[in-house]
Amino acid sequence: MNEKPKITLSTATHHQQTVITVEFSYNRELIDALKTRTNARWSATMNCWYIPKDNFVLGEFFNAMKPLAWIDYSAVKIVDEPEIPKPKKRDYTYRRNIELPKGYLELLHQKRYSNSTIKTYSAYFKDFIHYFSESNLEKITSEEINDYLLNLIRKWDISISEQNQRINAIKFYFEKVLRKEKHVYEIERPRKEKLLPGILSKEEVGKILNATNNLKHKTIISVIYSCGLRRSEAINIKITDVDSKRMMIKINGAKGKKDRYVQLSEGLLNLLRQYYSEHKPKIWLFEGQKGGKYGTESISKLLKAAAYKAGIKRRVYPHMLRHSFATHQLEQGVDIRYIQAWLGHESLKTTQRYTHVSEHNFKNFKNPLDELL
Repeated sequence: MNEKPKITLSTATHHQQTVITVEFSYNRELIDALKTRTNARWSATMNCWYIPKDNFVLGEFFNAMKPLAWIDYSAVKIVDEPEIPKPKKRDYTYRRNIELPKGYLELLHQKRYSNSTIKTYSAYFKDFIHYFSESNLEKITSEEINDYLLNLIRKWDISISEQNQRINAIKFYFEKVLRKEKHVYEIERPRKEKLLPGILSKEEVGKILNATNNLKHKTIISVIYSCGLRRSEAINIKITDVDSKRMMIKINGAKGKKDRYVQLSEGLLNLLRQYYSEHKPKIWLFEGQKGGKYGTESISKLLKAAAYKAGIKRRVYPHMLRHSFATHQLEQGVDIRYIQAWLGHESLKTTQRYTHVSEHNFKNFKNPLDELL
């Protein structure tokens, strides 16, 4: 068996900037890979390939080239490590020794909160108990709670989403368990970020599907995109939820404990029949190797691998398929209220954000710069 060629990375100065040099014996396959998978450039003066140090990420380069070559990165590892501050990790070991107040966990179950929400609320409220271990929980004021949250923001730079979840966990105790009035324990909430969803073009979705040779993986990606699903909804589909006569798929217990139906396209039905014939799932449409539901993290990994293979450089994640589906439907002229029902959005405002990323909207306007250039 032929040994892999060797790539040696080191640092150098080129045109008054620090660069990472990429040296190896002539190999056409490695040269093509460097051109397509990395941002490396050829230097005639140094007689080697190089990447500006400011644009070099060792992990990304390693993942791109390791299937083709052995990589000696010892020289750049020493240089890079001090420049990458390692974030402090929060120590949550104390959670094991903290008991939730009587009724907290029981009420979460009674109100049929999802397992994910129960786990999050329980963990965050244990943090709250730990912080106020010297205080009587029932007598803590809203000012003290806001100071607690401010401390988390300053010390750990928690996200807006985490801040809101922690607020919800605290309010659940005071307003649901203790049945206190809402206005007494009003806590300052952060302003919501108005982030636009990440979108793939139809061509990019097509490239991802064409790059996916594994039938099961291709079917999973197709179901999420074609039906505009969350990945949690995709793994919860049972075989009996697919209605080929009515050309619909039933989505059970989605976000907000709501069921809904989505369209089953002809193309997806043919793909599902092929997939079923080969894999023969028993209960769930997508099952793991040992049975049971397919893992959510596995979906992220397979999609990331497919996008990389398709040559898509930016980060691709499962929810992006749902965003892309909604945007593509809007661009095709589908009424936004149909899209709202399809996606299971309670408020039309949630669906309307896709109007901000729809290519159709921008095509209707002529940019004044075009008349000046």
